[in-house]
Amino acid sequence: MSNRADLSRRSFLKSVAAGAGAVSVPAALTGCFGDDDDDKRDLTVFVFGHGVASGDPLADAVIIWTRVTPSDTGAEAQVGWVVATDEAMSNVVASGSVYTDSRRDFTVKVDVTGLNADTLYYYQFAGKDGAVTPVGQTRTLPVGSVDSVKLAVCSCANLPAGYFNVYNEIANSDADVVVHLGDYIYEYGANEYPPAAAQVRDPDPLVETLTLTHYRARYAKYRTDTALQLAHQKKPFICVWDDHELANDTWKGGAENHDEDEGSFEERRAAAIQAYHEWLPIRSGSDTAKIWRAFEFGNLVNLTMLDTRMYARDKPLDYKNYLVPGTTDIDADAFAAALGEQSRGLLGSEQQQFAIGSIFNNNATWQVLGQQVLMGRITIPQTLLALLGELTEMLEAGISTEAQQQALLAQQGKIEAKLIELYNLKGTDPDNAVFVKPAPYNLDAWDGYFPAREQILRRAQYFNKNLVVLAGDSHNAWASDLYTANDSGEVQHAAGSVGVEFATSSVTSPGFETYVGFGTDAVKQAQFEAAVTTLVDDLKYFNAAQRGYMLVEFTPAKSSCEWIYVDTITSETYTASVQKKMEVKPGQGKRTLTNVPLVS
Repeated sequence: MSNRADLSRRSFLKSVAAGAGAVSVPAALTGCFGDDDDDKRDLTVFVFGHGVASGDPLADAVIIWTRVTPSDTGAEAQVGWVVATDEAMSNVVASGSVYTDSRRDFTVKVDVTGLNADTLYYYQFAGKDGAVTPVGQTRTLPVGSVDSVKLAVCSCANLPAGYFNVYNEIANSDADVVVHLGDYIYEYGANEYPPAAAQVRDPDPLVETLTLTHYRARYAKYRTDTALQLAHQKKPFICVWDDHELANDTWKGGAENHDEDEGSFEERRAAAIQAYHEWLPIRSGSDTAKIWRAFEFGNLVNLTMLDTRMYARDKPLDYKNYLVPGTTDIDADAFAAALGEQSRGLLGSEQQQFAIGSIFNNNATWQVLGQQVLMGRITIPQTLLALLGELTEMLEAGISTEAQQQALLAQQGKIEAKLIELYNLKGTDPDNAVFVKPAPYNLDAWDGYFPAREQILRRAQYFNKNLVVLAGDSHNAWASDLYTANDSGEVQHAAGSVGVEFATSSVTSPGFETYVGFGTDAVKQAQFEAAVTTLVDDLKYFNAAQRGYMLVEFTPAKSSCEWIYVDTITSETYTASVQKKMEVKPGQGKRTLTNVPLVS
């Protein structure tokens, strides 16, 4: 599925001829170049080896993107661009030319303004030597009364883990916009994640990304994937980063996957942010660390994109710091005090106020949060939590010997047995003490930042907003009803649901099938999913093993989500299917998830 970034000009033009019907600079593009014949500012041989992209659409503007693959990295390249209302690029509405060079990694981003709302546009780039890009397709956002909006929602694309079949499906969907919730790249070196036995493709570079050169090369490798190129070519993207665009489990002062001997974290963070803005079709402001922003789809959808990772997240809590000495039991009072600490935040005060203002000062039918981590409450009995914690420690320590592998399998067996035990107990004795005061499974998600979540949920409830949260990160699919909680952490079901959360599976990154160890065993997968949804009160859907994306549609009458999965990521030959659909209606007392029968 990959094509080489160092394509010869001749082979590249042949591929363009096959895909875009052009082997020379279109007439609309010939006027984009000036009379500057300074050889130092004009690369005489280059190709566009990374396709085209568009993003951050507004009602009157959109970002268009490409990258020059230069033969001389010391020069500058002049690139012409054209936007038209037809694929033949004859009805031109905007055009121009720009220079790019190594300071921006030869990427080109143009903010095309003065466009009409809710309009399909086509765009193309060219160079003086005759090289042209494929024709890209994009769309501006609607205004006024809107009947329907469709968003393709995805996250977590680890290139070594498999082929990007999910992106191919997104490219051929009827989504208006792609919402990418992060982990667009992964920072690990070869054979780290996934390990060698599960690695399908090599990353570039083969080492962990630490420097600007590393991050740029990693994006370049990803963007040679033709499925990802096709998705960008056919759909505008609205993106935010998660943690792996920098390093695993990033927070404002460090990351789990950053060690002291790897240099300055601040310098690594700056490099990651720079490369992200170079390679993604995002509208870059004066402070590129601040990427929260909002998009209005007429009177129907207000989409607020948030950064729960790099800018202001405080370091996540760790259960190991709150254990009763000599036991695996959590000191409930000490942990509750830490969890409720008002000074700990996920968004930071500036972004928190932006999110609240964006949601509550907007009158669209649906207030949608696009962000990385689960907001739904995933709390489980402490006995199960302890076993999962031991499993995590084993995996973090590494599995390299036969004895370690056997210990891992034994631990996974204990978790399976405990789940069956708890599942049966929940059915016969739901008030058993083991279910009292369950603990959050993942302190890296909103579960670990109680005040920040409650402030948003309580405001949404008070102002009677129809809230839909979109999440990624976990590599698994989820759907939850969202309720507020009081200051003691007790969920207020009687007050009614504030809204719902739709969480997408991953493009390629492995889920619970690898972590818990049921693999491709469909029976064990179903048992695991049934146990988890039974133990977690507000969780209405859970898929623990398949790779895919969500197609979320908003209308004035409802918001619906289809979970679409591919049957393999280890081959480029695959099939895709819708395996679950749920919907929610707007209005107080109606904001709960219901199942929708699938049409055969």
